[in-house]
Amino acid sequence: MARACDICGKGPAFGNRISHAHNVTRRRWEPNLQRVRAVVNGARKTLRVCTACIRAGKVVKAA
Repeated sequence: MARACDICGKGPAFGNRISHAHNVTRRRWEPNLQRVRAVVNGARKTLRVCTACIRAGKVVKAA
């Protein structure tokens, strides 16, 4: 299962980890994903959603 938001598709961002001696290795920033029970097409479904989508109101949470 990929680490991506089910709503917006936001996935990991890639960059470099740079030490004090300027040794460069690859690293990744993971999106802040939460498991949310949401209403999708009238049915309750578990989604992995980033917190930006939750705050923006793009997810209708199930009771």
